[in-house]
Amino acid sequence: MATYQDGWEALGDPSRFAIVAALAERPRAVGELAADLPISRPAVSQHLKVLKSAGLVTDRAIGTRRVYRLNPAGVAALRDQLDTFWARALDGYQELTEEEPS
Repeated sequence: MATYQDGWEALGDPSRFAIVAALAERPRAVGELAADLPISRPAVSQHLKVLKSAGLVTDRAIGTRRVYRLNPAGVAALRDQLDTFWARALDGYQELTEEEPS
């Protein structure tokens, strides 16, 4: 299995993106996630392992289940990167619009 250091790369998979979207609603166990996705419980577990290694989710044992939730620090890091990309794009657009026509 590949190692995912980057949250954006980890979110590139549609199943992982769907898992993150579901966890944005509320924390869930693997079985709950698998019930709403067209993939097996073992596949959901593997995707959660990738998301956890990318720092996007955390888990906690509650009884015999592990409940997963979004990691606020990991999501904030993605947000910061996106804000940086957006600010650069706006700066570039502003420079372009302020150029003198030749």
